[in-house]
Amino acid sequence: MTAHPKSKPKPKSKARRRARAPRAPRGGYLLRLFVTGASPRSARAIANIKAICENEGCGLYLLEVVDIYQQPELARTAQLLAAPTLVKAMPPPERRLVGDLSDRKRVVSSLGLHAEER
Repeated sequence: MTAHPKSKPKPKSKARRRARAPRAPRGGYLLRLFVTGASPRSARAIANIKAICENEGCGLYLLEVVDIYQQPELARTAQLLAAPTLVKAMPPPERRLVGDLSDRKRVVSSLGLHAEER
């Protein structure tokens, strides 16, 4: 059996596509939160940073939650000392916060939010 001359090649599988690094929304924030599984402290950190970003004027943001048990190579690359750790990757300068992110004023200050942005 011969192929039809106008047949199209099969698309490559999704697994073969090259993964692109996450990018911050234009004018927004790229945040990576490194956690240790489904621990209560990790759950608090996730809930706290989501609440802060929604209620304190982060504007556009991309929050990437990384479980260091499932992706240890990312934790090694980030050179983490403790978890949970929040890394503000964009906009520069990079900032890091360790803990459950319950101190809202400290988190807002570290993210570089200003009163006029709220």
